[in-house]
Amino acid sequence: MNRKTRFLLPISLSIIVLDQITKIWVEKNFKLHESVIVIDGYFSFTYILNPGAAFGFLGNQGETFRMFFFGIVSVIALILLGLFFRDTEKEDTVALTAISMLFGGAIGNMIDRVRLGEVIDFLDFYIGEHHWPAFNVADSAITVGISLLMIHLFFPKKENPEPLETKK
Repeated sequence: MNRKTRFLLPISLSIIVLDQITKIWVEKNFKLHESVIVIDGYFSFTYILNPGAAFGFLGNQGETFRMFFFGIVSVIALILLGLFFRDTEKEDTVALTAISMLFGGAIGNMIDRVRLGEVIDFLDFYIGEHHWPAFNVADSAITVGISLLMIHLFFPKKENPEPLETKK
């Protein structure tokens, strides 16, 4: 196993396992739409099933369309991530970490879509009555991974400039 694969597997597998454990915990301990306040006025565990993508995108489409669409999008995303991973230098630990997080998050949500036809979301942040859409561990990994990758790609590390030769 090469260095890059040894990097990818623990991060991706940790995200997948944590994502699935938390979702199973929510399924077993909450009724659908049940909400338990963790920090009053700011954060609750709220069990919902999201048939769409982020923010419920395409959630009102038919189940067959959603399964086909999200299945194809997930496979394409995983292939692109695999290609990007392959072309990333083994020394580029920031990019490798970001790709590993994206990979783990994508697989975590894909498992739900295959198993349930929907994704379990339960992290519910809000201020008063204003709620951010509920999300899960996989969504968090995807968000952090894409943010990390964007920062890394758009703000590349500056090379150390060559020292100026001293004049004699």
